[in-house]
Amino acid sequence: MTLQERLSVLIKLGELLSAPDEYREAVIHRSYYHNQWLTKENQRLALESIANHMLQPDKLDQWLQRYDMHEPEAPLKVGLVLAGNIPLVGFHDVLCVFVAGHRSIIKLSDKDPYLLPFLLKRLGEIDPRTKAYFEIVERLDDFDAVIATGSNNSARYFEAYFGKYPHIIRRNRNAVAVLTGAESAEELHRLGDDVFRYFGLGCRNVAKLYLPKGYKFEALLTALHEYREVVNHSKYKNNFDYNYALFMLNKVSYEANGCILLTENSSLQSHIGGLHYEYYESEEQLREELAERQKEIQCVISRKNFPDIPVFDFGQAQEPELWDYADGVDTLQFLLDL
Repeated sequence: MTLQERLSVLIKLGELLSAPDEYREAVIHRSYYHNQWLTKENQRLALESIANHMLQPDKLDQWLQRYDMHEPEAPLKVGLVLAGNIPLVGFHDVLCVFVAGHRSIIKLSDKDPYLLPFLLKRLGEIDPRTKAYFEIVERLDDFDAVIATGSNNSARYFEAYFGKYPHIIRRNRNAVAVLTGAESAEELHRLGDDVFRYFGLGCRNVAKLYLPKGYKFEALLTALHEYREVVNHSKYKNNFDYNYALFMLNKVSYEANGCILLTENSSLQSHIGGLHYEYYESEEQLREELAERQKEIQCVISRKNFPDIPVFDFGQAQEPELWDYADGVDTLQFLLDL
């Protein structure tokens, strides 16, 4: 298939995802039954985001204008180790390999084993030639390059196993939000999307707040309380209640509003149902802190700009465009250079 043919089937897939589909709904139900962190609403949100941000003709054109696109002399096999913390989190990698003209050898996450095969099935129905571009395997053992996503612990194993091949290996990262105290109620409400969407399990979810000295929490807690329905999810509530009890027993100081716990902590990774915060003395000190921890930060949510770190508006953390690469590594250029 030529690049234009591959783009054409992707655009048609986007159109299908925007139309009613009983089989898609059945897959969504099956995924939720398999893993209740993948709620039906969150699966639909992920599919909608893919359709609106990754499979639109203008978005694809805007993305690919940045590159010297060419067909590979000989398509390579690219092993993909996909994460499963949020629905379809690995789709962008699959898309990049397909657009570059290579073959994906896919190791699915046990947490999300149904949604991607559904999308590949739909691609095959649009154009049967796409089937040659994708293979789902239980174990990677025949590949030319690797893109693997996991935790800091699993990354060490990935480095040992895949290090001799061209590779991208991703580790734990989180988003942070920098507040000034002058944010509007609407901005703080939109921040709730960055915190709560997908229960905060994504690498783009805000897990840490940087606050000015003397910050008043009332407006923030009020805005985040509008997401209180999240505690109706049993798994989230169990985590929230467990950590609430621990804080009380250990006499840890916290701010709470019934659906999230805020604690002062230097770590960029917070527990489920929690949000860390840290005070900054000056903007200069904050910039130095973010620069030092750049490799731990996926993106920043703020009114302010920060060098060398992607900055998004409130509510946009989980709405990445095609060119918003995980860990700041240009996946498509990596594939074009193979």
